[in-house]
Amino acid sequence: MDMHTVVVGTSGTTAEDVVAVARHGARVELSATAVDALAAARLIVDALAAKPEPVYGVSTGFGALASRHIGHELRAQLQRNIVRSHAAGMGPRVEREVVRALMFLRLKTVASGHTGVRPEVAQTMADLLNAGITPVVHEYGSLGCSGDLAPLSHCALTLMGEGEAEGPDGTVRPAGELLAAHGIAPVELAEKEGLALLNGTDGMLGMLVMALADLKNLYTSADITAALSLEALLGTDKVLAPELHAIRPHPGQGVSADNMLRVLAGSGLTGRHADVTGDAPRVQDAYSVRCAPQVNGAGRDTLDHADVVAGRELASSVDNPVVLPDGRVESNGNFHGAPVAYVLDFLAIVAADLGSICERRTDRLLDKNRSHGLPPFLADDAGVDSGLMIAQYTQAALVSEMKRLAVPASADSIPSSAMQEDHVSMGWSAARKLRTAVDNLARIVAVELYAATRAVELRAAQGLVPAPASQAAVAALRAAGAEGPGPDRFLAPDLAAADAFVREGRLVAAVEQVAGPLA
Repeated sequence: MDMHTVVVGTSGTTAEDVVAVARHGARVELSATAVDALAAARLIVDALAAKPEPVYGVSTGFGALASRHIGHELRAQLQRNIVRSHAAGMGPRVEREVVRALMFLRLKTVASGHTGVRPEVAQTMADLLNAGITPVVHEYGSLGCSGDLAPLSHCALTLMGEGEAEGPDGTVRPAGELLAAHGIAPVELAEKEGLALLNGTDGMLGMLVMALADLKNLYTSADITAALSLEALLGTDKVLAPELHAIRPHPGQGVSADNMLRVLAGSGLTGRHADVTGDAPRVQDAYSVRCAPQVNGAGRDTLDHADVVAGRELASSVDNPVVLPDGRVESNGNFHGAPVAYVLDFLAIVAADLGSICERRTDRLLDKNRSHGLPPFLADDAGVDSGLMIAQYTQAALVSEMKRLAVPASADSIPSSAMQEDHVSMGWSAARKLRTAVDNLARIVAVELYAATRAVELRAAQGLVPAPASQAAVAALRAAGAEGPGPDRFLAPDLAAADAFVREGRLVAAVEQVAGPLA
């Protein structure tokens, strides 16, 4: 586990901290300020619990059952029961990094001092993360309102020493055994604590934060592959001139155009429209080549909007009811996942479109009638071998699935809890399909990279000189094992190696060594 430590205070957290805890095993500590805030809020809850008047979440039932007043003797049982009854998820296990992000973000809200949870409960949450204990959370069970109830309930069940969890060695065992093995005492929930552990947008937010981290790398990677394809197709880089993008000042468009220009600096292939034997001179390149900055850039701007929403949510305390600074405990609707759900769906849409334009350039590289002098399917001996024909099939299948995943989840709502929760966000579902979309997009970009680097090499064999950054990309991809030695190295393309090369950021790193920092 990473020895980096993330300190959780009262004012939220950062996307970088979420990724550090979720993916890299960073340790978690509660700040002294957070412990004080937890204790102060708990005094307020205890005072309300002692009063005869019912207070929602403290001395009442929940949801459609909120009208029942619960006596002192049943309140501990009430808190246990809400966790047990809500831990009703089904389906395959959710990924470890998602569960860790969910747990960390719930701790972030608990530590704000707005939930009324005792300091020892928050400390136990941190202890679970630091021990590498990951509750078993299932794919289905959240409507995104009130927050991610079922996923969070399975995490709360582990805090109680119940249910199943995965240990740091990857073995799933009864949670009680794992806690005992790490010297962690199960928590006995008091008034409001069961509800406070369940009522948040933490799962969908964690997946949004990690998707944004992945998409930022993929958008820069797609700028690189678009530049390589433009170069291999002997396109013109004049369309990337800053003055053209200044008169349509969408920020992302200018960034993508600048990235592409940096990659193409020093190329001997660009702008050779009239020099291709047997071709009529081209006035313009196809849209998939010429409009890459506009499409990639619009996606970048959507990422920026999603970043703003994620930042606001990371600074939020999402619970119901909440403890306010003036001592009031108020019911509210802040648990509704709509703000997060919308941007999750927006990102699935732009990811699908980015995948689509990548595939169109790949197809153009492989078609001898449109590739301006490249061999059919970039084959070494067309007819004897099929080149990258079926690699494009794979890419097309992925693009087709991306289009289905782009259908918004947040446009749907199925009422629940006897019509008390009569409009829900489906944000968890939006997040789950976005994870698949991001996974697919990495593969799609990898196929274009594989085809474009092969095409650039073929141009070099024709006596043309690729850009230094392009040559660096070719060399790094080959060194990564995606291509074997000799003329037959493309007969069995290792697309998985190319995929890892892209998603791990090695493509961007290789190009930046020559082209300088890319955005």
